[in-house]
Amino acid sequence: MLALRMQRALTASGRPTPSVAVMIVDLDHFKEINDTLGHHVGDELIAAVAARLSGAVRTDDTVARLGGDEFAVLAPGVDAAEMVMLAERMTKALDDPFTVQGVRLDVQASIGLALSPDHGSDGETLLQRADVALYTAKERRGCYAIYQPENDEHTPERLALLGDLRRGIDANELVVYYQPKCDSRTGQIVGVEALVRWRHPKHGLLMPDEFIPTAENTGLIEPLTMEVLRQSVTDSTRWRAAGIHLQVAVNLSVRHLTNLDLPGHIAEILTEHDVPPNMLTLEVTESTIMADPTRAVTVLAMLREQGIALATDDFGTGYSSLSYLRRLAVDELKIDRSFVSRMATDEHDAVIVRSTIELGHNLGLRVVAEGVETEEIWRRLLPLGCDVVQGYYISHPVPAAELERWLFALPGATAGTSGTLTPRAMRSECA
Repeated sequence: MLALRMQRALTASGRPTPSVAVMIVDLDHFKEINDTLGHHVGDELIAAVAARLSGAVRTDDTVARLGGDEFAVLAPGVDAAEMVMLAERMTKALDDPFTVQGVRLDVQASIGLALSPDHGSDGETLLQRADVALYTAKERRGCYAIYQPENDEHTPERLALLGDLRRGIDANELVVYYQPKCDSRTGQIVGVEALVRWRHPKHGLLMPDEFIPTAENTGLIEPLTMEVLRQSVTDSTRWRAAGIHLQVAVNLSVRHLTNLDLPGHIAEILTEHDVPPNMLTLEVTESTIMADPTRAVTVLAMLREQGIALATDDFGTGYSSLSYLRRLAVDELKIDRSFVSRMATDEHDAVIVRSTIELGHNLGLRVVAEGVETEEIWRRLLPLGCDVVQGYYISHPVPAAELERWLFALPGATAGTSGTLTPRAMRSECA
């Protein structure tokens, strides 16, 4: 039925590519409802959701169930603005809780949107591109996303890059750069954040945003992160032998927080290199946690039991709640650079930074400000009590060898310390 109506809509009035919206609606965390309450409850919920979606669309639109908890919506004769309004109506239709067999259930959906002729002129292409948009929406939960070509891993260029990345990981083409983190009061360098780069044999040095999205949309993000962990732990071992004791921070993606085997893999790497767990910090974003909060809390608790430090990255830009922040028992709160970098010129951002620092300290957390790009921002953070600063004013991310030369060149550096960096000495040292 959906295929027939789609073909009819796309060839209406003799026009080969009229404006037709195709949307894919996928329920969030539906599997948990099935697993917890049983498939009979899940089946009734699916029927109730279908009824609400049908009531939210126009009489000429089609709601079809593709399978499982996934629906397709066909809306002929709409433009981009009307397509978005329709998606918002469907999202709003699911706001009120459902009651199934006496159980009250909150349901959220993610929606991927595609529009002809902008995103395709045939039904198969529109469905595929709505599915690409759905993946983007699923990362944010409870929202919609319009197809964007740059998010489509199925383009020839992305498929070629995907094949190269598989080979590049095995060929040791990934290299870890490090960005220092300083005690805001003393200037002492207390840690580094590990940031991956890819020395591509054809394209040269690639930045993370050029290949990490591709890795995250596939299973490659897990071996990629394991390689970053191995390199970081290996470098940490060498630094400790030279008397430099720096905590190394590594970022985790949503795929890691759903993998119950992750803590064991990390423990093996630490044991192999004889690195104490407290020398490693794992950074996760709010949106990463909220993608599957139940599993994320379990995995992070296992990591914390090993003695590994945890940090909430990009705080203030996600969709989590304070209750999850408490449950995670993280050690560190990192304020997103978008607020920090503008706090000297935007009073609203300054208020957010100040309030976040107070919140973090009230929860007993160490607070890190990312995006410190000027001396003025550092000096503004000092009276607010921010614990650690990180940003281009201190240093851009650099290779391990360059970091080591830089550390020993700092004032006060000896075989047992990484030296001290002060705001006054900052610019000359970084140069």
